[in-house]
Amino acid sequence: MSTAVNQVPFGQKVAFGIGMLANQMFPAVLGIFMVVLVQDLGFPGWMWGVIYFFPRVFDSITDPIMGFISDNTKSRWGRRRQYVFFGAILMGLAFIVMWQLYREDGIEYNFIYFLLWSFVFYLGLTIFSVPYVAMGYEMSNDFHERTNIMAVAQWIGQWAWVVAPWFWVVMYDPDWFPTAEVATRTLAVWVGVICMLFAMVPAIFIKSKSTLNENYSPLNLRTIGSSLKEILKGFKEAFASPPFRKLCIATFFIFNAFNTIAAFSFFIVVYYLFNGNAPAAGIWPTLFGSLGAIVTTFVVIPIVAKMSKKMGKKNAFIWSQGISIIGYIMLWFLFVPGKPYMFIFALPFFSFGIGSLFTLMMSMTSDVIDLDELTSGKRREGVFGAIYWWMVKFGFAIAGGLSGLILSVVGFNADAQVQTEEALTGLRAFYSGVPILGTLIAMFVMRNYDVTEERANEIRAELDRRAKPVKTSSSYYPTDRVKSLFDRQFNLDTSVNTDITSKTTEEIKALFSASLNSGAPGLCFSPYFQGQDIDDLLSESQIRERMDTIQSHTKWIRSFSCTNGNEFIPKVAREAGLKTMVGAWIGPDKERNEKEIAALIDLAKSGYVDIAAVGNEVLLRGDLPKGELIEYIQRVKEALPNIQVGCVDTYFQFSEHADLVDSCDVILANCYPFWEGNDINEASLSLQKMYAVTQDAAKNKPVFITETGWPNKGEANGAALPSSNNAMKYFIDINAWRQKHNVEVFYFSSFDEPWKIHHEGDVGQSWGIWDKNDKLKYS
Repeated sequence: MSTAVNQVPFGQKVAFGIGMLANQMFPAVLGIFMVVLVQDLGFPGWMWGVIYFFPRVFDSITDPIMGFISDNTKSRWGRRRQYVFFGAILMGLAFIVMWQLYREDGIEYNFIYFLLWSFVFYLGLTIFSVPYVAMGYEMSNDFHERTNIMAVAQWIGQWAWVVAPWFWVVMYDPDWFPTAEVATRTLAVWVGVICMLFAMVPAIFIKSKSTLNENYSPLNLRTIGSSLKEILKGFKEAFASPPFRKLCIATFFIFNAFNTIAAFSFFIVVYYLFNGNAPAAGIWPTLFGSLGAIVTTFVVIPIVAKMSKKMGKKNAFIWSQGISIIGYIMLWFLFVPGKPYMFIFALPFFSFGIGSLFTLMMSMTSDVIDLDELTSGKRREGVFGAIYWWMVKFGFAIAGGLSGLILSVVGFNADAQVQTEEALTGLRAFYSGVPILGTLIAMFVMRNYDVTEERANEIRAELDRRAKPVKTSSSYYPTDRVKSLFDRQFNLDTSVNTDITSKTTEEIKALFSASLNSGAPGLCFSPYFQGQDIDDLLSESQIRERMDTIQSHTKWIRSFSCTNGNEFIPKVAREAGLKTMVGAWIGPDKERNEKEIAALIDLAKSGYVDIAAVGNEVLLRGDLPKGELIEYIQRVKEALPNIQVGCVDTYFQFSEHADLVDSCDVILANCYPFWEGNDINEASLSLQKMYAVTQDAAKNKPVFITETGWPNKGEANGAALPSSNNAMKYFIDINAWRQKHNVEVFYFSSFDEPWKIHHEGDVGQSWGIWDKNDKLKYS
């Protein structure tokens, strides 16, 4: 299975990579500067832990909210670029201000000042990084090209870790600055301004398309506030996906185990290798970080990218992490007092850990986002990226807290010139042990990750197929198959066919309002709000809200399922004095079918069901053999002897399957002139023909038209053109006909259904009398 390759120009990859340089330079420099808080400003270990922990917890909370905002932004610049630009400015300025610390102000003042500005800095980082990371996920749909993009970005980003350790040299060199605190104040200005400019590059140079006409959730205080519910739901959905769950957990353990001990390298080099003599340590603390980053940049990332293509992403990950464990073990033996150069031999090994992590994990996250789109119908780079980085950042907060705790546990004393042997042995034990443990857990978690190249290409091919222009919906009519059903004369009532050619839209709206107010047909109930999708859990309150909108216009309500909150529909409808046709959704999932049947029977026995509908268009979709469908119908009939039971399907199915008619107490037929490509001026007459054909097949059993309607926008189907005027005309005509001839009709649909845009295109979401915001469309 293959799919079209989306090659990204190298310049675009570089632009994304320059953003990664800023994204990594800030935390890299922050880690270097943080030493000054303890070493020069006298912060105790608990303050170190608090400063690490709480701003990062705040960061992890704001990330998913920013993901929701970014995913649903409508603008001519697209969903991401404006946030990347503004976030770059905010985090750059906040970083500068945050480090304007003076020892004479006292530890308590500096602690509070730094903590508060940390929150501002991390807010800017969230506004920048969440849309920025989502940009990378969107740049290509090709399995290997995604790895190439992340490899280029990580290669450029790794230079942050090459450069940042040299700040130690500059900060503690009296020829540069009199003290380290003066150094951080000055260097923060240079870092803030330069990295702010780097962070703006993706916003300026990476292409994006306008999203002004996209069908996103509206962004206002209500929806952003309610996004917390969407975020919790997103977490549930994300962690219901085993591949994504594995990526998050593995990253959590590797990255945050590493960060728990990252700052200890300075203390180990200075206090263990050089007995607390910082000037004697010279550039060795710097070389430890810088050489590791150089190895990662020039050796690890290119090797990992090649390993990924040759053996697959999962196997490349497992091998890389295994190599890193060898490196961490070597460090225990190669930290030798008086021989600082020895640790250099371990660098090529343990650099494979972090060096491979995000190159592979960000690429694999893109594959998982495709899988999510396949199952949910929604494209959620921002939300999934935010959830992934929430795991990283929340773990980072824990790592910072643990760092402070470990310093306290081992007895490290920031005011002491020389540390105890127990403290240094403890630091070394944690330095090797914590990342080895985290890496082993991650390798175990990833051992059966199953989104292979073949599977990813299958997913991409299916998504590409879905993205092609939609010609049909689930109610597609094979016209060649039904033509023979109309080879006879029909007694048609042409008097109900309204001529609108000479009428203005306002006049047509007046006719529509009069028709609606005279008593609408039964209504197919659409329960899903904007942002929800099929099978989302529905609340009783949202059912009541929508029922309040429509209850005065109809006497019948039809539902399609009896689970996931749909069971509230007949209960609320009955309280409103309405009759109910209650459907059990029947499909290829036998376990779900059993739940639907049981729930339908329970509702009926509780007095909430007038007609029980077993399945909707099961035969049309080919979900089950006819015999199995009939067996379900018989089971419900036996359980509900005093209630009419049938199944809903397209009208011609009853002409073709006499035994299906025999199994039903009532014939429930979906009739769509639109899907047969009928011109609007012939549509109501075509509906009359469909009804007559169904009556001929019904063997004198009652016939209900369970679905019919007309969309107001979307793609045309032959001569059938979606428009507001056509939708109003169709409603006026069929309502007049069903009132005059006492025909039971359910109109499809009560409300527009935005979730259908992913399944049936724009036309699929546009059948409602009321729009997605519960407003009458034609008033």
